[in-house]
Amino acid sequence: MKMNPKQDEAVKYISGPCLVLAGAGSGKTRVIINKIGYLIQKCDYKARNIAAVTFTNKAAKEMRERLKQSLGKQESKGIWISTFHTLGLEIIKKEIKTLGFKPGFSLLDDQDTGQLLNDLTEKELKKDKDQLNLLKMQISNWKNELIIPKQAISEAREPQKVLFAQLYERYQIQLRAYNALDFDDLIMIPTLLLAKFPEVTLRWQNRFRYLLVDEYQDTNTSQYQLVKHLVGERSRFTVVGDDDQSIYSWRGAKPQNLVLLSKDFPTLRLVKLEQNYRSYQRILKAANILIDNNPHVFDKKLFSELANGEIIKVIGTRDEEHEAERVVAEIISHKFMKRTNYKDYAILYRGNHQARIFEKSLMANRIPYKISGGMSFFARSEIKDIMAYLRLLVNQDDDNAFLRIVNTPRREIGTVTLEKLGTLANEKHISLFEACFDSELTNRLAGRGFNALQGFARWVVELSDNAVRGDTLEAVKTMIHQIDYEDYLYESSPSGKAAEMRMKNVSELYKWITDMIVGNDENPPMTLAEVVTKLTLRDMLERNEDEEDSDAVQLLTLHASKGLEYPYVFMVGMEEGLLPHQMSIDEDNIEEERRLAYVGITRAQQELVFTYAKTRRQYGETSTTELSRFVQELPQDDLEYESRKQPSTQSERMAKGQSKVAGLRAMLKK
Repeated sequence: MKMNPKQDEAVKYISGPCLVLAGAGSGKTRVIINKIGYLIQKCDYKARNIAAVTFTNKAAKEMRERLKQSLGKQESKGIWISTFHTLGLEIIKKEIKTLGFKPGFSLLDDQDTGQLLNDLTEKELKKDKDQLNLLKMQISNWKNELIIPKQAISEAREPQKVLFAQLYERYQIQLRAYNALDFDDLIMIPTLLLAKFPEVTLRWQNRFRYLLVDEYQDTNTSQYQLVKHLVGERSRFTVVGDDDQSIYSWRGAKPQNLVLLSKDFPTLRLVKLEQNYRSYQRILKAANILIDNNPHVFDKKLFSELANGEIIKVIGTRDEEHEAERVVAEIISHKFMKRTNYKDYAILYRGNHQARIFEKSLMANRIPYKISGGMSFFARSEIKDIMAYLRLLVNQDDDNAFLRIVNTPRREIGTVTLEKLGTLANEKHISLFEACFDSELTNRLAGRGFNALQGFARWVVELSDNAVRGDTLEAVKTMIHQIDYEDYLYESSPSGKAAEMRMKNVSELYKWITDMIVGNDENPPMTLAEVVTKLTLRDMLERNEDEEDSDAVQLLTLHASKGLEYPYVFMVGMEEGLLPHQMSIDEDNIEEERRLAYVGITRAQQELVFTYAKTRRQYGETSTTELSRFVQELPQDDLEYESRKQPSTQSERMAKGQSKVAGLRAMLKK
């Protein structure tokens, strides 16, 4: 496919910093792929000196596959393509001596972090979930802003901030003692390292001589600084982003990083990609007019050379149940008339809670559907248990893993025993596991608790030895068998069926571990330690996405829909309080909600339908709703409100009937 002049300019400008402002559906991934090809084939760059960084494993995987198709396996070999977090992990692993970490550190995920903070703050926060969530968010924000505990303590003024800063320091000390990192550390630690050690920075600047960053509007402060250190004064980089699709400020993303670039790099070249290859003109016109209500530093107007397309429908329904019934009826009728597939339809909503009623209606009509953003495989408790065992096998300093499984399944190791063990470990600055073998422990513990701890620790040592030196897979299988995990699941699950499903998940995990340890033509064999790190970083979640080709209606949140496209889109719950969300209305922060609506509209390729319920039941109460301001901001000539539609004429009804008959004949022929 030939590139348009603006895409061509973005690809061929390599002599300085470049910002590509890429509107929805404007072919930004193609620009990145072609630019990498141009750097290698026309500019004498070596593949190993090019890095492309994005935000999700899925996007990185797609980029890798497209590069292979475009350049061939040999020429694309050695290019670094990953998420920000994987790049950060690589820098930490390579610079582990400078950082002073012990090898074999553990990665704590969201739940581990929550559990650790819960344990560390019991005295002050008394397990108050809201306070714990606020603390977790505050620590994450501090890390995203590159603020270390000392600085947080010195800058804190009000009592809660002072307390949180002190707890942040306690948390960091504990992480270091556990030889563990959390996800925010994967960006903060390398960024602070590069800021402090010029020789380390030079090493990485020589490794990556050209850097490309996708979805740049989603970067936070630490990611922005990491990019700045990696490109240095040579500033050979291209960042691709769209300020109109910045929908993650709640996660620390700063769309103003796009503006900051021109200040930090005065020679920055700006290239705008405004031609959309995805959507019909009417849809783009609606999106442009909506987003014009937001203030802009960069002006951008999407246009398309495709047809104008169908009018945009607005359907008002009695309540949320009627809304779900109507959407499903529309899909059935439309599919029948147009002879489409179920996977051509997407139902987009603001919050996950809206999905349940659509699922119910789709099921009742025997329509296959796929829901995105449900509970991830790695968030399941049985997977977290087995992963904690594996983490302990490869890193006995991982106190979090130790605490999760020391009494799962039950080993008669109570909280008093663990408290005494923890006190000893803290006094001696050693891990809980090491404390199990400390001679002082006999003075503090006696009887069953002491014997149970010693027995457990010896079993881990033996098993770890077998896993590292002997047959790894056999050791993992033995471990699952020896802890009687299946029996434990049957005892602790609400039903036999639930236990069976949970054991199936454990078997699936074992299968993945087997594939990674054995390796294949594409991926070399891995050690157990490498497997554990890889799984914790969630690369394996990609495996859960291979159902995407199945013929099913797609249900997903507006946030999850970013980057995707569908021929026919239903944006449901278009009401004040839902979209825009009530919290944003209260905080007078409508702009991001408008960007979210813009993202939803620009997912549609051919047809777009808005629905809303005139009354909605929430928290046990039914209230009257108001149509979203975003629908009212759209060009009204391009909208058809079902409630205001003129009754059809007899000839229109006949034409519609004949069309249905033709559709039925075509189906029968099939």
